[in-house]
Amino acid sequence: MALRTLTLLFLLVFGAATLITGFATYSASSQALERMVDRRIADVSSAVLAQASPGDRASILTLIDTFSRQRASGDVGFELEDAAGRRLGGNVTLARPVPMGFSTLHPGDRIAGLSSGRAQMRDAGGGLRLITIIETEPIDGFTRVQWRNYLLGFGSIAAIVLAGTALFGMLVRNRITDVRRTAEAIIDGDMKRRVPRSGDGGVFDAQAAAFNRMLDRIESLLESVRNVSSDVAHDLRTPLARLRARLQRIADAPVGNDLADELDEAVAQCDEILAIFAAILRIAELEGDERRNAFARVDLAEIAAGVVASLSPAASESGHVLILDGLPSLIVDGDRASITQAVFNLVENAVRHTAAGTRIIISAGQAAGTATLAVRDHGAGISRADMATALRRFGRINASRNAPGHGLGLPLVEAVARLHRGSLTLADAEPGLRATLHFPIWAGDPHADR
Repeated sequence: MALRTLTLLFLLVFGAATLITGFATYSASSQALERMVDRRIADVSSAVLAQASPGDRASILTLIDTFSRQRASGDVGFELEDAAGRRLGGNVTLARPVPMGFSTLHPGDRIAGLSSGRAQMRDAGGGLRLITIIETEPIDGFTRVQWRNYLLGFGSIAAIVLAGTALFGMLVRNRITDVRRTAEAIIDGDMKRRVPRSGDGGVFDAQAAAFNRMLDRIESLLESVRNVSSDVAHDLRTPLARLRARLQRIADAPVGNDLADELDEAVAQCDEILAIFAAILRIAELEGDERRNAFARVDLAEIAAGVVASLSPAASESGHVLILDGLPSLIVDGDRASITQAVFNLVENAVRHTAAGTRIIISAGQAAGTATLAVRDHGAGISRADMATALRRFGRINASRNAPGHGLGLPLVEAVARLHRGSLTLADAEPGLRATLHFPIWAGDPHADR
């Protein structure tokens, strides 16, 4: 679940809980006040009826008049009715009948001097009914105060929670951004990049420290592997070069035809092994990011045209046709030598693995800030299941390894793409294979983001 979604869900639940709590508190307070008013009405009506005989109309009206003259009874009203609901007397007049028991009065009841109140109708004996009314306007004012206090109190809580949530979200987002940027830098080849630490000793700082220790270990292991590959290539290349030179001297000497053929084959095999070691060293060199310091503006169309011009004679001899498909000028920030080698490898790979008469088309384009350079042939192609194998170092689609090549051509091209923060993709050209290099298009100073 996204951090934003989780935050919104939390705020939604908190808001709902706050509203429910506020409404429940307000309802409980209002009901408590209402019960207090009803208790007072019951006490007043009981006090009046306790001094009169049941059904004694005159006595009840006299007691109502006496009670109404008291100073403390200004908010109390009475009305005496018969069984038919006809008004018999009292100090208020109701415009509508009220039910037995307690009920609420409103301004629409048109009681003089009364805006709101509570009423109780009870049996006064002999078919008489006494209605007692108490004004609740002062309590309604208190209710408004209640609403204001609730809004201020719960509003302050909500504001504090919102501010805290925003602050926490910003903190988490910044930490996640630091980790993401570090990961992206590592992917780009900057193995020295680490997650910044605040030094406060908190849980995020501890997480950053653990993440950095993991990166230190990964860097150490990768460096060890890279050193082993480079050391082996360096250590074996020198004696192989000496062996080749010696074989070449023997081959140049007068010998029989059979021995000469064997020596030529031995020299060719030495050349193949030396090419493998050269490719290993080249890939190890491209996997670092030091070469980015020498990046400059290069035109992919110009590079492709140069590669085609160089390989066209050899391609013609093998019966292949190289075609430039109207390449537009595409400027990228990169290393000319390594991009040239990558395009050379793709075209040479297409020539080597397709039959005579095959057309090999080199095209380019751009979309969404990305420049593409594709080499497409109309040969047999490779299956989708074998594409991952073709990109793996020493990956050979031919399991017997009888076909020419050493399985480092496409991995070297992919290393060039990664060096330029791009990628290499393989796709079915239907028929044939399409190998596409993707590069970010140059957009200003090549050193602006370093």
